[in-house]
Amino acid sequence: MQTKMREEFAKIFGEGREPEFYFAPGRVNLIGEHTDYNGGHVFPCALSIGTYALARKNDCGKMRFYSLNFTRFGMLAVEGPANEFTNVPADNWCNYPKGVMWAYTQKGHTIDSGLDILYYGNIPNGSGLSSSASIEVVTAVILNDQFGFDVDMVEVSKICQFSENKFNGVNCGIMDQFAIAMGKAGHAIFLDTADLSYTYAPLELTGAKIVIACSNKKRGLADSKYNERRSQCETALAQLQAVKPINSLGELTEEEFDAIADAITDPVNRKRAKHAVYENQRTIRAVEALKNNDIALFGKLMNESHVSLRDDYEVTGIELDTLAETAWEQPGVIGSRMTGAGFGGCTVSIVEDDKIDAFIENVGNVYKDKIGYAADFYVVTVGDGAHKM
Repeated sequence: MQTKMREEFAKIFGEGREPEFYFAPGRVNLIGEHTDYNGGHVFPCALSIGTYALARKNDCGKMRFYSLNFTRFGMLAVEGPANEFTNVPADNWCNYPKGVMWAYTQKGHTIDSGLDILYYGNIPNGSGLSSSASIEVVTAVILNDQFGFDVDMVEVSKICQFSENKFNGVNCGIMDQFAIAMGKAGHAIFLDTADLSYTYAPLELTGAKIVIACSNKKRGLADSKYNERRSQCETALAQLQAVKPINSLGELTEEEFDAIADAITDPVNRKRAKHAVYENQRTIRAVEALKNNDIALFGKLMNESHVSLRDDYEVTGIELDTLAETAWEQPGVIGSRMTGAGFGGCTVSIVEDDKIDAFIENVGNVYKDKIGYAADFYVVTVGDGAHKM
C-alpha cells in the first residue's frame, strides 16, 4: 500500500522530500442512530478500513489534492489563504479537505504554506461508513503534524464537525468524526453526545464477528432527508420544552416522553421524537447488556433499533429493510440493523463465526432477487482511530 501510493505521489506531484503517511478509519455505529444531534448516546467503533493519505508541504503555495478513488477529477489545486476557501460544487470530494482547512483558520490556526496530499480510501463510497468524515479527520491529522498545531483529538472531531456543518452544509452530529478520531482497537465508544463524556467498552464478541452489508444504493447526506429529520426533532423539542424544562430529547426516559408527547402537535414529528428518546434508552441498555456479557439482549436491541428506524423515523427503505429482515431469519444471527443516516448505505450484523459464509450467501441471494442488483459484504475488525503511520 505505502509503496504504491509513494510511487503515485511522485508521479502526480513530482520528486522531492519524502511525504509522510497518515490513516483515518471508517466507522460503524452498533446502536444509537439519529441520537447524536438529539443529545443522546451512541455506540460506534472505528474500523480497520479507512482513508490513507500521503502529504508534504510544497513551495508553490497551493493546496494540491489528488484522490486515487476519483482519478477522473485529476489534481485539484486551490490557491489563496484557506480562510477564503469556498465550497465549489465542481470540486466534488475535494470540498471535504478544503472545508477542514477553512475550519482550522476559523478556529484561529494559521496555515502558512501549500500542501500536496494524495488520498486513497478502501471504504465503499456512499455506504454510510463515513468515508467523508474519514477524509476530514485524516486531513486534520495532517494539518496538526505538518504545521505543528497543538489540537487534541476531541477538538479535531469538533473542528471536522464544524467543517461539515458550515462548509459542506450537512447538519450532522458529532458521532462520525468523534469515533474516527478517538477509536480504539477491540473497543466501541459509549459516547454521550450531550457533553462528549465517553468510555471505551470492550467488544468481546466471542465466537462471532461484525458483518457489514452494503446495499449499494448510493446516498449522500446533503441531498438526503437528513436535515429534514433534524429539523423535525428540533420542532418537537421546542414544543416539549413548553411543558418540561429540558435541553434535549436525550434527557427523557420513555415514560417521561410518553407523559408529555401530546405536546407535539404534528403526529409525524411526534414519531420522530419518540424514536430519538426510545433509541437513546435502547443504547444505554445495550451497552449495559454488553458489560453483563448478555450478547443475546444486545442483538435483540439492535433488531428493535431497526424497527424504530423503519417505522418511526422512516429512514430505512426497501434495500435496508430487505438486508435486515432477511438477516433476522438466518441461523447464527445475533442482531442486525441499518447503520448510518439511512436512505441507502449499510446494515451491521453480529453473526456467529461458523454461520458467516451461509449468512452472506443467503442474504445476498435474497437481496439480489428482490432488489435486482448485488449487495457487498465485509467481515470487519475494530481498529484504532486516526493517526500518523
